[in-house]
Amino acid sequence: MLTVSIIGLGSRGKDAYARALADLKNRAKIVAVADWDPAKVAEVAREFEIPAENCFASAEELLAQPRLSDAVFICTQDRQHVPHAIPALRRGYDVLLEKPVSPDIEECRELLRVSRETGKKVVVCHVLRYSPFYRKIRDILESGRLGRLMTIQGIENVCYWHQAHSFVRGNWRRQDETSPMILAKCCHDMDLMVWLTGRKCVRLSSFGSLAHFRPENAPEGAARRCLDCKAREHCPYDAEKIYLYNRKTGILHGNDDWPCNILALHPNEENIRRAIAEGPYGRCVYHCDNDVVDQQVVNLEMEDGLTISFVMSAFTAGGGRYTNYMGTHGNMIADMAANTVTVTPFGGQPEVYDFNQERERMSGHAGGDNVLISDFLDYLEGKNPPSITTLEDSMESHFIALAAEESRVHNGQVVEMETFRTGLIN
Repeated sequence: MLTVSIIGLGSRGKDAYARALADLKNRAKIVAVADWDPAKVAEVAREFEIPAENCFASAEELLAQPRLSDAVFICTQDRQHVPHAIPALRRGYDVLLEKPVSPDIEECRELLRVSRETGKKVVVCHVLRYSPFYRKIRDILESGRLGRLMTIQGIENVCYWHQAHSFVRGNWRRQDETSPMILAKCCHDMDLMVWLTGRKCVRLSSFGSLAHFRPENAPEGAARRCLDCKAREHCPYDAEKIYLYNRKTGILHGNDDWPCNILALHPNEENIRRAIAEGPYGRCVYHCDNDVVDQQVVNLEMEDGLTISFVMSAFTAGGGRYTNYMGTHGNMIADMAANTVTVTPFGGQPEVYDFNQERERMSGHAGGDNVLISDFLDYLEGKNPPSITTLEDSMESHFIALAAEESRVHNGQVVEMETFRTGLIN
């Protein structure tokens, strides 16, 4: 039985990975936790029977102890990942690290050095690799059914309310506190481009901006908080609409999961209304302190002449990724919102792979969360799961995302990736 400590009990640490470990209870046990919120610590401690002496108010407190477990899951905020991971490695822990590793490539480089120095394992949570959905896509690409892959066109539909929740009002709204949005939200996508195609990026360019969620775009009558606003009737970003009345996200429709559980540990109408009235998630989206983009495009030339066009947009009614893989013998459309993969050979009939029948049994990220944890445990036991995302594997997705941000802030200037990598790692 492997033992695990969890640092950071947000939606990833507490709700995704702790739940996955519970489903794998015969393989691993949570023995220690740390979080600044004592209510979350107490709840996880009760559920998993963690002794009081192994419950901590910070990562620093936990990591100051002699090693408490075989592995530690680091699920803190982006800029805390490396400062927590390095002492964990030096304490003798293997590490499961929430993505992104860091927006500072020098920190990534230092973590890689310490990992090699200590001989401990670091796996980064690029969870989409582990989902049945993307494993099927990889199988199809490797089968050669599409011929030579020539072009990929993809979009990350962030969804209007998700943008408002996470990237305008929420934890990932400011680049100086977290990461550029193309890294925070789309290092999944950059990792998939590399993993699915087996190719590195040669050069790229990128455009994007914070175009809408700015004070000058506030409608007439807008107030600093939604509850005081005269324009809220026609505003889709009104906090009450999102957290109370929306059929998918609202507490009045029985949604006590994400995003409502970010506003309150155990959401109900009373505490959600109080959070909207008093907390950050009731602020006007046009009067927050956000500075990350709300839309961005990236054009990539990969090895062997493969071209990729990728869009990240807040301005979509729903979420999910939609990608068209175009080859010399056919194309494949992967629609995460519909949960289908459709392969159409040129001159032939489409073949649809439908993952909806499995949806009820799936964990988050199209089933990737539970598989990630299972594969991580396999990796600790000396096996070599095909999707495992080591720190070295993760670096290319970070190079691409950070190069895209470099291009964006320099008006779409083309970035030569070999020069960019060399400048960063030498």
